[in-house]
Amino acid sequence: MKRTEHLCLMARYNQWMNAKLYNAAMTLPEAQIVLDRQAFFGSILGTLNHLLAGDTIWLKRFAQHPARPPALAPLQQVPQPQDLKTLLFPDLRGLWQQRQWLDSLILDFCQALSDAELDSNLHYANTQGVVAERNVHALLVHFFNHQTHHRGQASTLLSQAGVDIGDTDLLLLIPSEV
Repeated sequence: MKRTEHLCLMARYNQWMNAKLYNAAMTLPEAQIVLDRQAFFGSILGTLNHLLAGDTIWLKRFAQHPARPPALAPLQQVPQPQDLKTLLFPDLRGLWQQRQWLDSLILDFCQALSDAELDSNLHYANTQGVVAERNVHALLVHFFNHQTHHRGQASTLLSQAGVDIGDTDLLLLIPSEV
């Protein structure tokens, strides 16, 4: 599997898993969604907000790449999250609408990536203002790994609330090679 194909697979996995998480979360009453469960980001809502904030921050960085990816142009209208704990949306429905839009953007971005872009470096500043330069492909691997990590936390929080989100294995989306 080529790197670009792998990144598109990860974008589809991200989209699929987010739909499963949000559909499961929407079965709970709001009080359960906002309940502080002593997780890294407190609640189910806090964890899902963190994922959206992190994705937005990274996508806005990728949008500044010299190639200026057209798929990420709509992000210019999106405010920069102040930090990774920012509650971007106080309700699950608003968060879900933004999540769906962002997941489509991620898939479009990955489908348009070239090997040359993946081999290039991205100059960016982190949330503390520290300037860094890293390989774009490695940063995208980090981007998708970060999503998987925190979706795992969200699925645990949902499980603790009595909601089973079902199968979560990437294996279910990997095409079989014949």
